[in-house]
Amino acid sequence: MISFILSLLALIAGYFLYGKFVERVFGPDPKRITPAISKADGMDYIAMPAWKVYMIQFLNIAGTGPIFGAIMGAKFGPASYLWIVFGCIFAGAVHDYFTGMLSVRNGGAGLPELVGTYLGNGTKKVMLVFSVLLLLLVGTVFVYSPALILGDIAGNGTRNSIMLWVIIIFIYYICATMLPIDKIIGKIYPVFSFALLFMAFALMCGLLIKWPSIPEIWDGLGNMGPTVGVKGQPIFPCLFITIACGAISGFHATQSPLMARCLKNEKQGRPIFYGAMITEGIVALIWAAVSSYFFFSGGAGQVGSDISAAAPTVVTKVSEGWLGLFGGILAILGVVAAPVTSGDTAFRSARLIIADFIKLEQKTISKRLYICIPVFLAASLLLWYNIEDKNGFNTIWRYFGWANQTLAVFTLWTATVYLALVKKGRYYFITLIPASFMTSVCLTYICIDKIGFGLPASWNTVIGTVTFILSMILFLTWKFNHEKKEKCTLP
Repeated sequence: MISFILSLLALIAGYFLYGKFVERVFGPDPKRITPAISKADGMDYIAMPAWKVYMIQFLNIAGTGPIFGAIMGAKFGPASYLWIVFGCIFAGAVHDYFTGMLSVRNGGAGLPELVGTYLGNGTKKVMLVFSVLLLLLVGTVFVYSPALILGDIAGNGTRNSIMLWVIIIFIYYICATMLPIDKIIGKIYPVFSFALLFMAFALMCGLLIKWPSIPEIWDGLGNMGPTVGVKGQPIFPCLFITIACGAISGFHATQSPLMARCLKNEKQGRPIFYGAMITEGIVALIWAAVSSYFFFSGGAGQVGSDISAAAPTVVTKVSEGWLGLFGGILAILGVVAAPVTSGDTAFRSARLIIADFIKLEQKTISKRLYICIPVFLAASLLLWYNIEDKNGFNTIWRYFGWANQTLAVFTLWTATVYLALVKKGRYYFITLIPASFMTSVCLTYICIDKIGFGLPASWNTVIGTVTFILSMILFLTWKFNHEKKEKCTLP
């Protein structure tokens, strides 16, 4: 528990210390008019109170990631604490802050537009396809995972019960995607955010009361879970793909522009973008500690399950066993609401990204339908595969995990180019180092995992180290040549 307490304090300190430093590097201007004011359209560009924007941002980016990802990541052992803390402070929160603030500075632009501005139109086209595919995967995953939990509660997990909840959630997605952002999202998200935060706070209180003997960081950082589903998986890169939303997630880069269109003042950026990510890291840390107790210290026996339990089972059993009937209902509501509300904004982001690319205004319902109909048809096909194939969910989740972190790589390189060329300061390292690290993570994972090239897992260190060093060298060489070229063109 000492490792958990230290990690919790580190996350809080990270917001006030490193978050303030990152804000100073960017330099928000409270006098600059934001897109929510200059481009107000009553649909997507709507100025809202800062507390509401924060709650929506938090729920947008949360999903099942900081819960399911932390549960699966906890099977590796206490190394999960370090990744959540360092990943969140130095990579994930920085990633979210720059995505949101660059969107504010560029008129509320979505991720592909930002990538095109700083990395070129060729990369923009790749990012457009990549972003939309990822958002479709997110929408599919975040329909099925809450339907599994609801189906298990309401109908003992039968196929018909799951299908009913899939249909209900999908209909809600269509409504939330089509309506103005303040009609559904702006009204119910704060309520669901409260449920998710209550769940995390209640579980943290349970941990502090029980004070269980769980593995500490100094007990070792190797893979501690040979019997719980991660046997043979090296910590690097598998842990960094498994725990995504609780540390860094490319999906967030598609969500931050939604809230960038609702900010009244640039100074709100740190609490909303950086702060929401720190909050998500705290949720992930709590679930990692709870799961560590569940997997390694006898907690599974107390709530009626076993050490090989899947993430949804852990959530249900722990919520009911620790928090009682009322607390369990609120906790499960939070776990169900998180993916549902991330799924609807995933489809909303897909609509806006496509609309920005083809220059199609979105005030008119018919224009929104032009984009939404093919998007939801594609999602339906993915969902059908997900349900009909017994391994469909696992396959889609693995591709989603890799694609999610790869999207973060593009975003971090975009922010690095911005800092190096536009800000022209020496602080571009705050995104260069995480960009290089995540590049090595994603390339190594696709090289050694069975969804990729299936190379020997023992090659992970060499592939990762070479990729990290090479990406740093290539960027610094490019930067040097670009500055040299600029000097030569000066009169």
